[in-house]
Amino acid sequence: MNPALLAMLAVVLAGGATALQAPTNARLAEAVASPVNAAFVSFAVGTVALGMLALMLQTRPDMAATRSLPWWVWIGGLYGSVFVVAAAWAVPRLGVAVTITLMVAGQLIISLILDHFGAMGVPKQPMNLMRVAGILMVIGGVVLVRRG
Repeated sequence: MNPALLAMLAVVLAGGATALQAPTNARLAEAVASPVNAAFVSFAVGTVALGMLALMLQTRPDMAATRSLPWWVWIGGLYGSVFVVAAAWAVPRLGVAVTITLMVAGQLIISLILDHFGAMGVPKQPMNLMRVAGILMVIGGVVLVRRG
């Protein structure tokens, strides 16, 4: 299979998992008394799953290479925590579709900025009218989903 096509399929499936994760954690938040507690449980389960997968794949991190990394590479889990807590909190208030659509809009806005400046080591892709129009269309989609 074409590697680019495989990557696109994997990302679409991951996006679907994100849509499932939001109501799952929202329901869990009700039972454990807060979105923060739900995120904690979610990350604990994810940590166990990733640990088992790492053991199965027998991957070994290059600890010497990690010493030269910039500080911000260590806070990716923090972004995930914000995402999970926000989704668990927002789904009962906004619904899954509006929550996920707003999250996608936020992802696109930040992605456009990162691409434009080549921030965090990504290849530079200048902002242009077509890219901005695409994001504005997604934001328009948020409005349509919210009003629908």
